[in-house]
Amino acid sequence: MITHFQFKPLFKQANLPGWQISFYFNGTHYDGLYHKTGQIEWGTTAPPKEEENSIHSKIHELMLFHVYD
Repeated sequence: MITHFQFKPLFKQANLPGWQISFYFNGTHYDGLYHKTGQIEWGTTAPPKEEENSIHSKIHELMLFHVYD
C-alpha cells in the first residue's frame, strides 16, 4: 500500500509538466521524478522489480486524480 504520497511541480510555472514525487511503500521511502509521459525516474531507491509495475500503476492513478483531474 502506498502511503504519505506527495508531489510538487518541478518548475514554478504550473504549465510545464514534471513533478517530484515521494511516498512510502511497505515501510520503504521512495522518491523520483514523474514525467508528463507517465515515466517515473526513480531517485535514490528504486522499488524491487517484481513490485515496480504495480507501484507504477498506482502512482499513475494518483497523479491522474490529483494533477489531471
